[in-house]
Amino acid sequence: MKRVLLSTATICAIISTTSLADVSIKSKAAILKFSGKHYIGFVHDNSEKKDANSYFETRRNYLQVKAYFKENSKDHLRITLDTKTSSTGEVNVRLKYAYLYLADILPYTSVKFGQAHRPWIDYNTKTGWLYRSIAKSFTEEKLGANLTSSTDKGINFNTKIGNFSSEVGIFNGEGYSSKDTDGKNGLSYEWRFTSHIYKAKAAYADISFMGAYNTKTLKNDEDLLWYGINALYSQPKFLIAGTFVKTDDAGVDNNKKTGSGWSINGSVKILPKTSLLARFDNFKSDNKQTRQEYIAGVGYKYTKNIQFIANVFHADPDKDTKNDAKNRYMLTAEVKW
Repeated sequence: MKRVLLSTATICAIISTTSLADVSIKSKAAILKFSGKHYIGFVHDNSEKKDANSYFETRRNYLQVKAYFKENSKDHLRITLDTKTSSTGEVNVRLKYAYLYLADILPYTSVKFGQAHRPWIDYNTKTGWLYRSIAKSFTEEKLGANLTSSTDKGINFNTKIGNFSSEVGIFNGEGYSSKDTDGKNGLSYEWRFTSHIYKAKAAYADISFMGAYNTKTLKNDEDLLWYGINALYSQPKFLIAGTFVKTDDAGVDNNKKTGSGWSINGSVKILPKTSLLARFDNFKSDNKQTRQEYIAGVGYKYTKNIQFIANVFHADPDKDTKNDAKNRYMLTAEVKW
């Protein structure tokens, strides 16, 4: 994502040449970086038991600021605001990220402290599943494994040594969009270990082992252990990635959280700016529920800041439940600045 880089002195100089000359900006940061990301879409929902529904949406809107305390330094404070429409139609502003980043504070290791990335999702959506604007990754998608979220309050240690990288963190465990229990439900210990078995200028292949041990989860006061493996290969013409996960919600029988599942996704560039994409998710729990979803579409890179995606999303009904099959036809504009 291209970011706007302005020093505080430059900001003040810009303002002084406008009609807002009496307004001043003061900051203890040497440099401020502003950026944004927006998912704008049109959706047509169609299911077996409900009437079809069509609507426009501003699916997500991220506004981000990074404050660097010294020039030519990677250390910074990041804050990211996120909008999401509630079930009642209200557009709510939520805090997505708010953390202090200290680069190489330990040997080969950087630290994020605050409301920060959890170890797996951020890495996965930067390397393996590149279309988060139309669907979350398999491990967090509600109709996928539905095991974790992208962000939580805690601390994350990111290590890079040669062809190995890792993230190890301790978090509250409920996720940034769930009820904050202030530690009453224990902590979550999470990890990602990645072997970068091949890396070239425009191609890479790696294998990751990831998971979490979440003590006393919010819904049932029991420990939840999940772990998995992911393998991917990417080059300019195509990408393919696969994930397998297994979960154990300790002490709870016939539980929808205990089970195993897998996902595979890929994309193929058919023209310089056009790619075909597809994904299949499958998760089966101990209470005999089987969740399956299919995604297929085409992406068009209009400019380096704008991408259009047209896709079909199909979810099979859960076996032995009242959920019906769903089809969703989507058109998305993904905008970065």
